[in-house]
Amino acid sequence: MKFENVLLGLLGTKPFTGYELMKWLDTEGQFVRSNTHHSQIYRELGKMVRHGLIEFEVDPRPGRPDAKVYRITEIGREALLEWARSPYLPTSRFQDPDFVARFMFTVALDLDAAIAQIDAELIYRRNQVAVGRDRPRGLVGIAPIPEFDAAVSMWAGDQMHGYGADSVDRWMDWLEQMRVDLIARRDSTRASTGKRSA
Repeated sequence: MKFENVLLGLLGTKPFTGYELMKWLDTEGQFVRSNTHHSQIYRELGKMVRHGLIEFEVDPRPGRPDAKVYRITEIGREALLEWARSPYLPTSRFQDPDFVARFMFTVALDLDAAIAQIDAELIYRRNQVAVGRDRPRGLVGIAPIPEFDAAVSMWAGDQMHGYGADSVDRWMDWLEQMRVDLIARRDSTRASTGKRSA
């Protein structure tokens, strides 16, 4: 996931200063992108200005340093929509930050693209579960150091596998319900505006 896309998504909601972006990422956005240093934000904003994705106005602040207020440009808007509508390629880790960030913005930009993202994630997770759920697990042919307790390792591995399996199942349940809800919302919106459902 490109950091640029997260910043474009945020700037698609309203203008922000760099400081406001940093505060959002530290609080509401901590599950979208964690441990973002302020220098990364300002470096990325500078690059995005140079590429014409965003622009800024200087907000004079008496007694304090002036602030740059960034806003998305038409080029940035097109790039944001292109990212939101591009095919989503799941990773092996469920609830990946790329899914979370993309979904958070895509669902507000294009319901069909959000449904397609959920479909891609569901197909990938179902296949992942089908292949990996009942596979043999554990360490095979090990010759551990004396301090390594293979029985405890196997027990802990089984516990983690069970927890992971339950978590993936809950994730897929959530995806399936979200898909149903999004389709209903999309169809309701289309019915009220006279557009046909896909």
